[in-house]
Amino acid sequence: MDAKRLTRAALLTAVSLILFTIESQIPYPFPIPGIKLGLANVVTVCAVYRLSAKDASLILLSRILIAGLFSGNGMAMIFSLSGGALCIIGMLILRKLISEENMWLASAAGAMLHNTGQLIAAIAVTRTLAVLWYAPFLLLSGCLAGVFTGAAAQLILKRSRQK
Repeated sequence: MDAKRLTRAALLTAVSLILFTIESQIPYPFPIPGIKLGLANVVTVCAVYRLSAKDASLILLSRILIAGLFSGNGMAMIFSLSGGALCIIGMLILRKLISEENMWLASAAGAMLHNTGQLIAAIAVTRTLAVLWYAPFLLLSGCLAGVFTGAAAQLILKRSRQK
């Protein structure tokens, strides 16, 4: 990886970590674990649409690992890794099918894939299917959060092109 690509990846990882840290300070109004806005995913969506698959994946993986170390919550890192893996794979496929003008759709699908990965991890950890009762709540909240983060990423990329 050349210096320019490495610097870009490091800066985007830092921005996503800042957004993660800010969001972690906001109290969750929902009684269901796992529901959050996912502000750091704005960076992921931008990276998926503007960078290579390798660079976008590196940024996401770096953010998940460093955020896991920041939070000190290893279990959260397991859920984030499983969700992030499904999300990035799905969004990298969808970017070939969904244009940048409609990236909010890919973001919504990515968010729901992220929640699906979290549910798979929860089933593996708890060894029970009882966690599936969370699925409707997680998928609905993931869809809404994905639309928001995708629209934010779309606006950022549109504005960055105008300059």
